[in-house]
Amino acid sequence: MMRMIDMEGWVAFVGAGPGDEGLLTMRAARLLGAAGLVVAEAEVAERVRGLLAPEVRVSEPTDVVDTARILVQAARDGLFAVRLFAGDPLIAGGAAEVQAVAKAQVRFEIVPGVPAATGVPAYAGIALPADGTGELRIVHANEVSQVGYGPGTLVVLGAETAPADLGKMLIAAGWPDSTPFAITWDGTTTEQQTVVTTLGRIGPDLKAAGITVATTRGGAVAVVGDVAAAKNRMSWYETKPLFGWRVLVPRTREQASVVSERLREYGAVPEEVPTIAVEPPRTPQQMERAVKGLVTGRYQWVAFTSTNAVKAVREKLEEYGLDARAFAGVKVAAVGEQTTAALVEFGIRPDLVPDGQQSAEGLADAWPPYDDVLDPINRVLLPRADIATETLVARLTDLGWEAEDVTAYRTVRAAPPPAPIREAIKGGGFDAVLFTSSSTVRNLVGIAGKPHAVTVIGVIGPQTESTATEFGLRVDVTAGRPSVTALVDALAAFGAAQRDAAIAAGEPLRRPSERRRGGRRRLR
Repeated sequence: MMRMIDMEGWVAFVGAGPGDEGLLTMRAARLLGAAGLVVAEAEVAERVRGLLAPEVRVSEPTDVVDTARILVQAARDGLFAVRLFAGDPLIAGGAAEVQAVAKAQVRFEIVPGVPAATGVPAYAGIALPADGTGELRIVHANEVSQVGYGPGTLVVLGAETAPADLGKMLIAAGWPDSTPFAITWDGTTTEQQTVVTTLGRIGPDLKAAGITVATTRGGAVAVVGDVAAAKNRMSWYETKPLFGWRVLVPRTREQASVVSERLREYGAVPEEVPTIAVEPPRTPQQMERAVKGLVTGRYQWVAFTSTNAVKAVREKLEEYGLDARAFAGVKVAAVGEQTTAALVEFGIRPDLVPDGQQSAEGLADAWPPYDDVLDPINRVLLPRADIATETLVARLTDLGWEAEDVTAYRTVRAAPPPAPIREAIKGGGFDAVLFTSSSTVRNLVGIAGKPHAVTVIGVIGPQTESTATEFGLRVDVTAGRPSVTALVDALAAFGAAQRDAAIAAGEPLRRPSERRRGGRRRLR
């Protein structure tokens, strides 16, 4: 994509939505990636940090005149500048800045965003009136005293300061005290919390939910009217099985992305903490000979037991100007779904993937014996880590194959995570930890200490479970099959079961981290 900062300077006023970065429009994401300057409140800018170019300059807005001056000057200097707003630019009060930029005769564009007034109720499962089905009024909290009773729906922005006072003002303005009232804090984020009550019971019901002004951290949107009643609510976001769970993912950073993405789908907040660092082999001659042998037809099979092995071989091939065509005539085996995905991305579809256990043992179980009639070559290339076990080599040898075990990369223990992460691990700040290998158990405990007793421990299979038990950890979740997606799905099922049990027992819905002594009581 051509960088727009290389074009004539101009300004885009962009809406970031109410909180969830997934609510950005495609146009907004594209413009943010092309910006040379972004002007936004710190919290809003941090939300989209991953979309920005490394060299982008980010600054906070001040008053309208000064902000407009910065935008105009940037455009005249040939930069493409984005003025980013929470919600929608014009609803968020950006009209004056737009007018100032237009007056300066600088080219500009307005990219709408999902406004909090509609986005937050949707995430709370509250259906606002459709066109022609009822009146919808949107006001700010400081205007509530002027809003008379009406049969429609009222949306109140900025409702976080004194919700009980809102109820009193509306009742004084003629609204019945039995009018349904729903208030949502931190809407569209994993901190979202909704309480449904009535105008006359706002104070007591918020107190029962453990909410005070001091405990709330973000803005709030309130909905007043029949659509806010609990019986009408179509809760879908806050009822995700892992909603708000802070889950530790102790893997290499490249491998953690698949786990984190799936956790987010279940409403969790993944925290990626590398426990293993991958480095090149100390002596590259083995890999150089292996690549030469691959090209010259030395091998019948190449067996990949990790995504790191795929990455190492791919990088070595590309170093010599080669690509996936180097595997022509060679059969390829992959240990499991993630390794298969890495090979497919490289342009290689493996010939053998075990149906059962996705491990070296599972691959050995699925491996065919050597047949001197059907197999012209009996050599198998095994590009692996320097600490790989000899199980697969021994099994292949028993099957009549000659296995060449080549060190493709080294694994070393990663540096300890920052102190706040270590404290959260040992103090119960995480709701769950997902271990995908025995080495992640050993390394995490080695660099950060044992997870707190309230933390849910999930493991990918029996071998990892055995290692976790050796370290004194209570294993709560084991994947139904040895894959990272199955592990996340198993954790989600565990979370859903806990939620259902709490509801059936009439108990508060608490995350595991909230059950520790002194944990914050919180209802959803």
